Amino acid sequence: MPVPKKRVSRTRRDKRRTHKKLTPVNLVQCPECSQAMMPHRICPGCGFYKGRTVIEME
Repeated sequence: MPVPKKRVSRTRRDKRRTHKKLTPVNLVQCPECSQAMMPHRICPGCGFYKGRTVIEME
């Protein structure tokens, strides 16, 4: 069974892990009710999408 010949340095290890990170969720304001929502989705507050009502909200 092969084993590493030398210990991997902290720099080398961290370089490998540079892409393992979480990105924050991008939020925009709804043009109708100004509630925060994800882009290109129906607004959870008012049910609008692209200037028209998609879901009837109470």
